[in-house]
This record gives sequence, structure tokens and C-alpha cells, in this order.
Amino acid sequence: MIAAQSTLRSIALDQPATIRVFERLHLDYCCGGNRPLAEACAQKGLDVETVVASLAEAASGNAPVVKDFSQAAPAELIRHIVQTHHGYVRNELPRLLAMAERVAAKHGPAHPEAGQIERQLSQLAEELLLHLQKEEIVLFPYIEKLEQRHNGSAKVPEACFGSVESPIRMMMHEHESAGALMEEMRAATGGFTPWDGACPTTVGLYDGLDAFERDLHRHVHLENNLLFPMAIALEQEVLAAK
Repeated sequence: MIAAQSTLRSIALDQPATIRVFERLHLDYCCGGNRPLAEACAQKGLDVETVVASLAEAASGNAPVVKDFSQAAPAELIRHIVQTHHGYVRNELPRLLAMAERVAAKHGPAHPEAGQIERQLSQLAEELLLHLQKEEIVLFPYIEKLEQRHNGSAKVPEACFGSVESPIRMMMHEHESAGALMEEMRAATGGFTPWDGACPTTVGLYDGLDAFERDLHRHVHLENNLLFPMAIALEQEVLAAK
């Protein structure tokens, strides 16, 4: 049963199909997922009973299936994150940046938010692409080695950062920064809503930003709420068995 006092994070983990409802209502179940549902709804001006009913309907199986990764091994989850979400970020950001530059150059004088989008999207791209590199080069390989050691096929991995909790804290902080930039862009555009008479490039940019934010939420959810807790527990178990 989904309760109003359950956290968004716990609902998303227990019933992955509810993620689509959170996305549609723009309720942050990843970085802000530790809030009770009732509190999150109040902040958005949403009726909590209506939201609970929508979540329950999604959880009942009357919505498209969202794959449940809660029982996945770390290496499987990492592979999915890199192939699906990291790949999406790297493919989509150049397209969005090019559109944002065109929209700002043509419509910036009449629509100042277009310039804001160009600046903030450029900042997001710079920070997020570096973030992906750090995960793929440093953090993810260490987690995979922990899993290999746990399975008895490798030695205890050495790390330059002490406990895995250190880079995880940094990655979670960077997730929050990325989420905040997306939220600011959403607010500046009235929910990524093009102005009346907007050109096709503006419409495409705003639609792309909306989709990018939804993917980012799923991406961060898989890391913050699934992979990172797995990694911390795995490291503790491996080190205790030394």
C-alpha cells in the first residue's frame, strides 16, 4: 500500500512503475527522494490523495512496465547505466547545445530566458560530461572489482580515495547540482513551455530539455538509490572478510 508519509525514494524502489507518475508530475524521486510524498505534493500544490491513487494505479500493473533493477548485480547495473544513460547524455547534449545557441542568438533580445537556457545548459554539459568520466574511469571500475572480489575471482582492490563513500558523496553532490540547473531551466521556461508563436527550433529544444530531465531523474535514481548503497555495503563486506 502506498502511503502519503512514505518517501518518494521508497515508493520508487518498491514499485518501479510509479516512476512514470513521478516524472509526469515533476516530483523529484532521486536527489529529493527522501521527502515524504505528502510534503512533496504540498510543495507542488498537488492533491496527495489524487497522487496516491495515480501511483496505486501504476503499481497495479495498468501502466507500461519499468524494469526493476533492485535485484541486479552491481556490474549489471553499471553496464545499464553506462550504455543507456551515459550514452544518452553524450548523444543528446551536443544536439541540445546547438539548438540552444541558435534560439538564444535569434530570440534572446525578446526572450531573455533563451540566453539563460544557453548559459545554464553549457554549464550543465561541462559539469555532467566530466562527472561521467569520473564515474567510468574511477568509481565504477572500483565497484566492479569489489564485486569480483566478493565472488572470489580477484584480490581486494586498492583505492586512492579511501572508502568508496568519499567519491559517492562527491557524485551525489554533483547529481544535486545537475538537478538544480535543470530545475532552474524548467522554472525559467514555465515548465519547458514554448512562448506563443515559437519557432520549431525552440519547440524542439524545450521538448528535448523536458526529456533530458526525465532521463536524468531515472539515471540519478539508479545511482543514488540502488548502485551507491550496494557499493557501500559491498565494500564493508569485502573489507571485513580480509
